Amino acid sequence: MIESESNKSIDLSIKELVKSARTAQKKYELFNQDKVDAIVRDIGKFVYDNAEPLAKMAVDETEMGSFEDKILKNKSKARVIWNNLKDKKSRGVIGEDSESNLVYVAKPMGVVAAVTPVTNPIVTPMCNGMFALKTGNAVIFAAHPKAQKCAEFLTQEFMKIVKSHDGPDNLIQVVTKGSVEKTQELMQSVDVVVATGGGAMVKSAYSSGKPSFGVGAGNVPVIIDRNIDLKEAVEKIIDGASFDHGIICSHEQFVFAPEENFDKTIELFTNSGKVWFTDDQSQIKKLRDVVFQDGNLNKDVVGKSASDVGKLAGVEVPDTSRLILLPADGSGTQDVLAKEKLCPVIAIVPYKTFEDAVSMAKSNLLVEGAGHSAALHSNNDQNIEKAGLELPISRLVVNQPSSTSAGGSLTNGFAPTTTLGCGSWGGNSISENLDYKHLMNVSRIGKIIPDKKVPTDEEIWS
Repeated sequence: MIESESNKSIDLSIKELVKSARTAQKKYELFNQDKVDAIVRDIGKFVYDNAEPLAKMAVDETEMGSFEDKILKNKSKARVIWNNLKDKKSRGVIGEDSESNLVYVAKPMGVVAAVTPVTNPIVTPMCNGMFALKTGNAVIFAAHPKAQKCAEFLTQEFMKIVKSHDGPDNLIQVVTKGSVEKTQELMQSVDVVVATGGGAMVKSAYSSGKPSFGVGAGNVPVIIDRNIDLKEAVEKIIDGASFDHGIICSHEQFVFAPEENFDKTIELFTNSGKVWFTDDQSQIKKLRDVVFQDGNLNKDVVGKSASDVGKLAGVEVPDTSRLILLPADGSGTQDVLAKEKLCPVIAIVPYKTFEDAVSMAKSNLLVEGAGHSAALHSNNDQNIEKAGLELPISRLVVNQPSSTSAGGSLTNGFAPTTTLGCGSWGGNSISENLDYKHLMNVSRIGKIIPDKKVPTDEEIWS
């Protein structure tokens, strides 16, 4: 069993933290690839090996999410991120392009500020810490106040790993007694910012004057196409939408089902034994009103179980239910249920044509979640391409549970991460999953290309 030593933390000023980080980083950037990889591997392995007590620590402190699912999340994220990082070059010469006669040299950015959210207090600092160290940087965590103990404990344990590999003191640090003001000062003082959290924090990161990587809001619409295994699709949606009590930004929020299969789809949801459904308008109103207050997400439902959300609404939902399914009045602005719900509540509506489904999914995204993700269960390549072309998203998750796949998995090509960029739609600088490569500078050594034929002006303009 692991125990926190957070009461031993020293409250250093931001200036002192950054100064210490710069000293450590200058020593660390001399480490070769093997030494760097040994440290990064052991950080991931620590979270993997201690998945259960770390999950308990996260639930106890944040009072959000599912203990069992957080165990799975700790293991799966540690596994998939290290699997992606272990063979990648990130120090010194990392590649050559013989055709263009370029040599690529990786160099660190310096000190990384990693602002971490209350929703993922273990895997996000693990992930961003692994990325920062993989590329020769120092990192300073700034945690949400309700996840401070988790951040301080991880920092202590990660530094034990650094020291076991003869790494420098203060390579990994954490802001103590955190506040908005301290986090803003940190972001203005470092070399690069990774901000995973609420919209206000991300906006603040982009206003810091430093290179920043933030994320936009999620609000994943999921379309069920025709001519598929409907039962399999429903099972995957349940797994995704209910995972960690719906706290993950990439979890399925709103289901679009073919009208001729609408009743059957609902039946498959309810027959799973994991989903509570009602078409009683008074109960729907109670749940709608408790999830959204004055049109805004109620923080008291975030990461709570389906039965706890029901209790807050005065609706009896069995403890065995992992998910609440509600028929919506429409998409986009027609029903507030079309917005992001960071709890195990999802909405469903029927559609006539696939074009209608894509149009309604787009209307949801334009209300909230543009640039993030959408999900589709389909065997029709034309429809898959249509959704990918028309939806304002950075990733379309096909035939997978979105919440556990959009951030990368062992069976898809998305970069494994906990920070999902949303492009210009979401006010972000990247429209892909944050990866280690975003936290390194690359110098290009360019030589003359031997025997390169220079085109004439006539050839250029022909």
